[in-house]
Amino acid sequence: MTRPEPTTETSVPLEEQPEPSFSEQLSEQLGGWRGLVESSIPVTVFVIANMVWELRPAVIVAVASGLLIGAFRLARKQPVRHAVNGLFGIFLGAFLAWRSGEARDFYLPGILISTGYTIAMLISVALRWPIVGYVWSVVVDGGRTRWRDEPVLLKTFSKLTVIWAVVYFLKVGAQALLYLAHKDDLLGIARLVLGWPPYALLLAFTAWYARRVTRQLA
Repeated sequence: MTRPEPTTETSVPLEEQPEPSFSEQLSEQLGGWRGLVESSIPVTVFVIANMVWELRPAVIVAVASGLLIGAFRLARKQPVRHAVNGLFGIFLGAFLAWRSGEARDFYLPGILISTGYTIAMLISVALRWPIVGYVWSVVVDGGRTRWRDEPVLLKTFSKLTVIWAVVYFLKVGAQALLYLAHKDDLLGIARLVLGWPPYALLLAFTAWYARRVTRQLA
């Protein structure tokens, strides 16, 4: 009976494989870079189409682009959770704009949703359950809330949540002023400029700052 020859290939045990970084996990939980790009496509299509054509053709092509993105993800058996969330806002905005005949109403759901986010973040800080801390616990710590027993972490996540709330407040304020002034084209451009770029910067800063504090405590 012969012994099997030793192989030169070595496998890395599962527990020794490096886990994704906090920034990578946080980005994935919130939709990732691809989710950011895909969510901006229907809005970009609407802004351009509304400048070239009339309102209703612009609404149609914007909704169609959102449906194509969702269908593409389904065809490739990819997660559609973030695509569905984005489509809800697109459909609601399209319905409002179609009914009122005003292009500015296409952006109204986004303004209201961002307002809701702002209020929710401030309330979470007041209740000592900052949303950024909760997301951190889900992404990094398996949903445990041990960070609330650490004053430094509680203060850190409260500070980060307030920063997110302030940025969202500024976004809402700028878009609300354009909405009330009936500046439809400028409102569309502002929606794009104030969409994923501030989000990406906030995400990067949050990941860096939270990782810096947790490393110091460790």
